[in-house]
Amino acid sequence: MLTLAKKLKREEGVKGRGTNNQSLDSTRRISIRDKLLIKEVAELEANLPSTCKLDFPDANKLHSFQLCITPDEGYYQGGQFQFETDVPEAYNMVPPKVKCLTRIWHPNISETGEICLSLLREHSIDGTGWAPTRTLKDVVWGLNSLFTDLLNFDDPLNIEAAEHHLRDKLPMDHTDIQASLHLAGLPADCKTSPASESRSN
Repeated sequence: MLTLAKKLKREEGVKGRGTNNQSLDSTRRISIRDKLLIKEVAELEANLPSTCKLDFPDANKLHSFQLCITPDEGYYQGGQFQFETDVPEAYNMVPPKVKCLTRIWHPNISETGEICLSLLREHSIDGTGWAPTRTLKDVVWGLNSLFTDLLNFDDPLNIEAAEHHLRDKLPMDHTDIQASLHLAGLPADCKTSPASESRSN
């Protein structure tokens, strides 16, 4: 992350000296997305929920990172859930692409890792979808809230999980939650899990 910030400052320094050096090719130029991400990642790290942990496998690629959420309340308390985030070049006109790598029994997360969160939709009927004014902080806080106040059984992605809840008239079956937490039993660093490895095969 600091590497990209240094690269940006170095490029601005070259421009500031008034040189007409045309040697700055496209591989050394920093995209608008990356300029935005330098600021947004710093803001996100300063406001990261205590239940979240960020991991940037490559400090030069702020557009590709993993998020580990460890809920401290609610049905999923004690589990660790890993998300992979890829920020496309057209950001911030389009939302980041996010996938859950941990298998989970959740009404708003499919068994293949797709996520139902309105702010991740490019177009939303209710107007709550992505807008260029949103940031990575909104995305991370939204994902974190899927385990608490945004847990939604009325507009599910995983219909079977939602129907199970409605049929039993219980918050969630204890056995299903425990099975989901067992699948989410990641190591403390939350970087790899058997579930995420098997999903990628």
